[in-house]
Amino acid sequence: MSADTNAITTSRVVVEYRTPQGVITALDHPGFHAAAGTSVAVMGPSGCGKSTLLGLLAGLATPTVGAVSIGTTVLSGLGERARSTFRRDHLGMVYQADNLLPHLTVEENVALPLAICGSSAQSRPDLLSTLGIGSLAQRFPDQLSGGQRQRVAVARAVVHDPAVILADEPTGALDDANAAAVIELLVGAHRAIGATLVVVTHDPTIAAHMDHVEVLDRPRMPNAPAAAHVG
Repeated sequence: MSADTNAITTSRVVVEYRTPQGVITALDHPGFHAAAGTSVAVMGPSGCGKSTLLGLLAGLATPTVGAVSIGTTVLSGLGERARSTFRRDHLGMVYQADNLLPHLTVEENVALPLAICGSSAQSRPDLLSTLGIGSLAQRFPDQLSGGQRQRVAVARAVVHDPAVILADEPTGALDDANAAAVIELLVGAHRAIGATLVVVTHDPTIAAHMDHVEVLDRPRMPNAPAAAHVG
């Protein structure tokens, strides 16, 4: 996917779940556009659907209503297998939990997306050095600090030069100093490879590093009584 085709566009997207108690609306957002190569922070109160939106952008689910496109690909219109292939080839993902495989070294964890993609490229010791973790290449995850583990997670997310990087509260488990280091690393990586970056965060200091901020509201409950006017 070339740099000019990794813009992200959503129409109005709604995600609903049917339960024995009725329909639950997890997300109702009018839509947004992230230009190719830019960065966006997704913010909003708890329960507004931030992680749900990120899941749609990752192709982990499809909306009940609406569409999600990355470049010229209507991701929400693909079948599950095609979405999985698209995610493997074009997306890099970082979560609050680093999800490193404990039996693999740092270098092996980072190289894993290349193997999954069937890439002929070799592991990237230059990337580890660039991200400040070159000296950790032969260590295992349980030999790393939380900040170091998240640096490895960022390296793993960008090793295959994805078109889009999606991060869900990537600094939520870190102290302020490590959080600042990781977000600077993530922003630097997205700029270096020209990826479009979307970060879900509740932290305004993290959002300040992004080009734009997209604020979500809680979905309005159907038939909910109007709030009483005071004053």
